Amino acid sequence: MMSLVKYSAWCLTNPASLSHTVPRPQLCTFPSFNNVQHCNQLSFSSLKPLHISSVEKFGLSANLGRRVTDCRAYEADRSRPLELNIELNDEGEGIEATQRLKIGLYFATWWALNVVFNIYNKKVLNAFPYPWLISTLSLAAGSLMMLISWATRVADVPKVNLEFWKALFPVAVAHTIGHVAATVSMSKVAVSFTHIIKSAEPAFSVLVSRFLLGEAFPVPVYLSLVPIIGGCALAAVTELNFNMIGFMGAMISNLAFVFRNIFSKKGMKGMSVSGMNYYACLSILSLLILTPLAIAVEGPKLWAAGWQKALSQIGPNFVWWVAAQSVFYHLYNQVSYMSLDQISPLTFSIGNTMKRISVIVSSILIFHTPIQPVNALGAAIAILGTFLYSQAKQ
Repeated sequence: MMSLVKYSAWCLTNPASLSHTVPRPQLCTFPSFNNVQHCNQLSFSSLKPLHISSVEKFGLSANLGRRVTDCRAYEADRSRPLELNIELNDEGEGIEATQRLKIGLYFATWWALNVVFNIYNKKVLNAFPYPWLISTLSLAAGSLMMLISWATRVADVPKVNLEFWKALFPVAVAHTIGHVAATVSMSKVAVSFTHIIKSAEPAFSVLVSRFLLGEAFPVPVYLSLVPIIGGCALAAVTELNFNMIGFMGAMISNLAFVFRNIFSKKGMKGMSVSGMNYYACLSILSLLILTPLAIAVEGPKLWAAGWQKALSQIGPNFVWWVAAQSVFYHLYNQVSYMSLDQISPLTFSIGNTMKRISVIVSSILIFHTPIQPVNALGAAIAILGTFLYSQAKQ
């Protein structure tokens, strides 16, 4: 902001005027000039310190016939007011509407891809009951897709270093255990039952954080665990096709994913990687961990015999089923990590709860899973508890 101050040399040389000390500039809301004509009462103030920029016309003024001092002043930071006339109402509403639409598309894509994955995954496991190989193929497909995307510059190559991979390693171990355990569970029980048990993941999160990390939670959080645990227990007791391996697989998956989240929060602080690239690196490292374990547990001989049997029963469509479940596994996880970049943890938790409902309902309808009213009630209570937990946690 520029200020122009003009006063005569007479005022500066007049002994009467010199007998009065010009007061030190004081801060006020707006610059003010009082009684400029009377030099003995000259005072000015500014919100910011002023510095003399130029002094002109130290001489006789042609107009006034006397010496005139022309001082220009500027604020210390040389700031200038911006003359902008921007109307943000309509534009702000448009941006907000676009963001809501974007989040809605993320959620719809996330749920749709997850439903498709679970359907093809169950169809493959029914014909080819080797969950360790199926889990490996899922990670391999995602890793290959991202490597091609980086090589062709479709996606930005992440800038990572050795410290990043060290921090990611425990996350990848937990992710690998959780992924395999969930696949083992779905190979033994109905998809709906696996996801009902997996809806108890918030209970595992609270219990691990409380007893292992010493983290305290508000009372409503603990109360929300009651319907989660009670609903899952009721659904498990009334499950017609209950299997202990399937039940334990889902429980181990819950515990592993809780530790994955804990390791991710602790180890990845300060490392800037997008959600898509983060999951891609996680898949690659998990693939390196899982491949030798899958060969040791199941082995190529069992895979070859099972593959021939599945092809003889299903035909060439079986190959497409395997490819579809592998690709859709990576896509739905990638979209979930990308959506986490755009939304709050609370919104993500609510979206995850709704995802469980869509998977449970769609799998019951497609596979004609027999379900009793008490079993359905237990599932509903568990899902409601998960929703209440997401509210109380925030």
